Amino acid sequence: MIIESALLESKTLRDSVLDRTDVLDRVKALSLLPDGMHVTTAMVATYFQVGVKAIRSLVLDHRAELEVNGYRVLTGSELSSFKELSGIKSRTASLALFPRRSVLNVAMLLRDSEVARQVRVYLLDMEDLARTHPADTFVHSELVSLDDRIDQRITHILGKTVVPMFNALIASSSEHRNELIALRQDIENVEQRLCWHHKRLSALEGDIPTDSVRASLSSMTWQALERHVAELLRRDGCTGVVVRQARSDRGIDITGRTADGRTLAVQCKNRAGRSTVPSADMQKFAGAARAVDRMDVALFVATCNFSVEAQAIADLSSVITVDRDELEAWSAGARLKVLR
Repeated sequence: MIIESALLESKTLRDSVLDRTDVLDRVKALSLLPDGMHVTTAMVATYFQVGVKAIRSLVLDHRAELEVNGYRVLTGSELSSFKELSGIKSRTASLALFPRRSVLNVAMLLRDSEVARQVRVYLLDMEDLARTHPADTFVHSELVSLDDRIDQRITHILGKTVVPMFNALIASSSEHRNELIALRQDIENVEQRLCWHHKRLSALEGDIPTDSVRASLSSMTWQALERHVAELLRRDGCTGVVVRQARSDRGIDITGRTADGRTLAVQCKNRAGRSTVPSADMQKFAGAARAVDRMDVALFVATCNFSVEAQAIADLSSVITVDRDELEAWSAGARLKVLR
């Protein structure tokens, strides 16, 4: 069994367990900012029962690693937008934010904290249990025989009822906030696992995007991408779909209505050669779709991934993001959950 101090020395080992952020709440309740996603430097220090100076020193020594896992310092207009969206009232000129993933990263780097040591011990105990009792021991024939429709139904129920219920409870209750956040995270983990399981079944059965789909998307201009997304919307029952085909300042490329009558605004970004959609693009679209046009459904489709900050803004403003992998699956015949 690996001893907990090994996490202090091995970045490879740290990287292998960074997805287990639920460990934080199992060891001790982690208080979050009003956005339900981030904590400040002072809040991290409180959680680990150390001084703020200790956290700042750790960030100074390991900033690159922490930034990969979501650590970010907001300033200027980006800070103003975040304060407005999350309801934070502060006059500071900058704000350091840690998502849960980077807090777990801190736990694996912080030496002089008993809480951090407990997180490392619990984390490695879970990893040891996963290795000795692997959940993924199904043979190919057993995987194919599982009823993936049940998985999809459970995922739909979790996403449409249970998770929103916990969000509502968290918004209206302060007494049990941390416990409710932990429960919500557990539910979301189950949903992610089911989605992963369904993708694996689909891959085994050959229901995956073909190379021709990927090649077609890669060759599209921004105009062709907008027309392609419009056709996907029409295919999935949307009506009144209009492609604006203009570089307007408002950032809405396509409008229409879903099959059940909800108003729809779509932003398309062809980011060939760029790694992520930046937060500025998401702020612009969220403002246009939500604050100005007050659309029921706001959909941001991109041929790449979204930055951590862009995804956070999307979550706060209820913008649905569709990254490269999801766009490929959608193009190959899958339907977006928001359009069902």
